[in-house]
Amino acid sequence: MAKLRKLGRTTDQRKAMLRGLVTSLIKTGKIETSLSKAKETKRMTEKMITLGKKGDLHSRRQALSYIYDETAVKKLFDEIAPKYEERNGGYTRILKLGPRRGDGTEMAIIELV
Repeated sequence: MAKLRKLGRTTDQRKAMLRGLVTSLIKTGKIETSLSKAKETKRMTEKMITLGKKGDLHSRRQALSYIYDETAVKKLFDEIAPKYEERNGGYTRILKLGPRRGDGTEMAIIELV
């Protein structure tokens, strides 16, 4: 089983942060964050898009249990998932930006392909 990144947070804080990042990525299509957060966000976003491709009620309820915003789930199932119907994964892209000025953390942009 793959090892999850802890990101320097407790479990509850980490889950809430990732849920927020996935929700923002689905709503806007592109976010800027640290590289390690982007990699974890990519894992969960790919799972949510796969649920959106299934399109049944059970998948919608599973997505609603993870994503905060109902309008984001509606956008996921109605707009985003049909675009990737022919694609078997790789729905997101991570672009490295370089170190952040304040603390030197590696920054990245994660976006939907």
